[in-house]
Amino acid sequence: MVRVTTTDRRGVLRAGAGLVAGGVLGAGCSATGAAPHPAPDSAASAASGAADPSHAAAHTSASPLGAPVPRAFPGEPAQITHGPRDRPRVALTFHGQGDPGLARTLLTTAEKHGARLTVLAVGTWLDEHPEMARRILDGGHDLGNHTQRHLAVNAMSETDARAEITGCADRLKRLTGSIGTWFRPSRAPAASPLVQRLAHGAGYPHVLSYDVDSLDYTRPGAPAVVRKVLAEARGGSVVSMHFGYPDTVAALPDVLKELDRRGLHAVTTTELLS
Repeated sequence: MVRVTTTDRRGVLRAGAGLVAGGVLGAGCSATGAAPHPAPDSAASAASGAADPSHAAAHTSASPLGAPVPRAFPGEPAQITHGPRDRPRVALTFHGQGDPGLARTLLTTAEKHGARLTVLAVGTWLDEHPEMARRILDGGHDLGNHTQRHLAVNAMSETDARAEITGCADRLKRLTGSIGTWFRPSRAPAASPLVQRLAHGAGYPHVLSYDVDSLDYTRPGAPAVVRKVLAEARGGSVVSMHFGYPDTVAALPDVLKELDRRGLHAVTTTELLS
């Protein structure tokens, strides 16, 4: 069985520091703001490329400002889709853009449930809302790179794709002292070989994909988001969700309650893999 996975949340709680093109067909990333347009970061786009305070920072190295930095997980693939299936943990990962008010509500909801998230932020969103980087890290969540402008990075030239990856990494480093914990390609569920190589060159040992797509960016209503996630999530799952959608805000409490009832704890990707 291939272990394509995420990470444990033990290294995240020491943290201390802090989209935009609309899309077409597919399943994945949203555009921006209060009324985002569907913008695929999943299956259809694959064709173009394809905590708990008690769990403190034992496993994650940190930048001078205390922000977690990327780390390699020996034995894990270069492109991670899920974590160990024999542990009662899941990682809820969020594409970071859109209304910062909705983002804060999601973060606060997770924290009240003792859960921690992984946020893959878009560089232009960080430019507009730099305070969100510290808010995410101060809550004990993972913060990573989702490219600078949220364009179809797998379809770009090497020069342009590199600029998308390093542009967001530069903003993360300026805001937090670290390039972030994870890289996820924009508008595709998985990175092309070129993008994977460029991400590695930028300092990300692994590319973070996922095995459960909530489809929240299609705005199907909160009950549909809850059903989709809970029908597919199991031990080790990495779930793709989005900031910027009221349906996601409304769905998260029920998702967390049911995961808890099943004995599955929502942790950061770093904790999932540690």
